[in-house]
Amino acid sequence: MAENTSVMTKKSTSVTDLVMIGVMAALICIAGPLSIPLPFTPVPISVTNLAIYIALFVLGWKRGTASCLIYLLLGFIGLPVFSSGRGGAAILLGPTGGYLIGFLFMAVIAGWIMEHGKCKVVPAVLGMVAGLAITYLFGTIWFCIQSETGFIAALGMCVIPFLPGDAIKIVIAAVLGPILRKYLAKAGVLI
Repeated sequence: MAENTSVMTKKSTSVTDLVMIGVMAALICIAGPLSIPLPFTPVPISVTNLAIYIALFVLGWKRGTASCLIYLLLGFIGLPVFSSGRGGAAILLGPTGGYLIGFLFMAVIAGWIMEHGKCKVVPAVLGMVAGLAITYLFGTIWFCIQSETGFIAALGMCVIPFLPGDAIKIVIAAVLGPILRKYLAKAGVLI
């Protein structure tokens, strides 16, 4: 009988994991189109990275990265989950696609640091900053290649204007993430 209970617990955990990955992917998909275009750059202000940070706090790096991957795959097949309600392979392969693909690197790096820091504020913030830096680096190099823009010019268009907003998103995630994680753990949704 104890063996059956163990098997049932593992199956429930697996189902719970899948449901939570789906819920966090849905959150990212809802956040993705919420964007503000800027006249001087093809990169809009977006809250996608905030949603990914929250997914990482709630799910940890492996399941949070899975949620991010689902978001990218849904956008790749054409669902309007990217900024301004766009979708399709052309967006991922275009000049700003490197920032979207960079979200995977961000999820792995930020999530790993957050998880190994036990989701405490300082390691979490350091993880989010490191993940964001890798996203910016990958996205900017991709942008430079795709648009034949110099690196310094690309930083001025695609990185520097977004730093204050990204700092605010990191603070929001550092405050909200642990609260959500604690609440969901108490509700028995997280293990």
